[in-house]
Amino acid sequence: MNEELRDQVRDRYAAAARTAGAGVSCCGGESADLTGGLYDEAERSSLPEEAVLASLGCGNPLAVAELREGETVLDLGSGGGIDVLLSARRVGPGGRVYGLDMTEEMLALALANAEKAGAANVDFLKGHIEAIPLPADRVDVIISNCVVNLSVDKPAVFAEMFRVLKPGGRVGVSDVVAEDHLSPADRAERGDYVGCIAGALSFAEYREGLTAAGFTEVEITPTHEAAEGMHAAIVRAVKPRSASPGRELPLLTEPGGCCG
Repeated sequence: MNEELRDQVRDRYAAAARTAGAGVSCCGGESADLTGGLYDEAERSSLPEEAVLASLGCGNPLAVAELREGETVLDLGSGGGIDVLLSARRVGPGGRVYGLDMTEEMLALALANAEKAGAANVDFLKGHIEAIPLPADRVDVIISNCVVNLSVDKPAVFAEMFRVLKPGGRVGVSDVVAEDHLSPADRAERGDYVGCIAGALSFAEYREGLTAAGFTEVEITPTHEAAEGMHAAIVRAVKPRSASPGRELPLLTEPGGCCG
């Protein structure tokens, strides 16, 4: 069942890449704008049109990531590359941004967009967010835009996030989160899995999952409604500076660079 769901997600976003989005939102179906206007218009207008059209998320994780010059950033489920390209500008030439996606079509689109934007400090990786193909303690910040809810193994995602973050590193992601009183069946009634609804965690489940992985300072702040009882939200968390080094996993795929 998990592989079937993953295949459905891959097929949906491969199709979206082939049409550069074409009005499809990750969260909420055709022509649903659940970004809440959170991307600055000046930022959007400075990027390749294909990167903007292929933005299928539910928010703007950069609005709370507080990226700094020279930092290393990882974008989980980087899609057409909008958040990677915006992050690359914020961290500057001394920083680095990795975009991770499992969809060949999205990776190809992201590479093309990075070349058009002249981004020299980005790399795109093929892989799954449940097994991030980076060494332990590699990145300062993890961002993601409406992707964690699509995972078929969220505890693995949280564990991997913790592993690749440096001690003191932080998480700033946008995602869809359900009110605690909604059962999994209730969530499924409000939308399908590939539409970012049925697979969403509740507020309590999200908080407990991050805490179990070792994160502290967990905050989940709803921004706008995605469906009845379902909210687009900003999720923040920190890997303690005293954390033990992340458990090393074998590198599953070699990074594919762009423009560097």
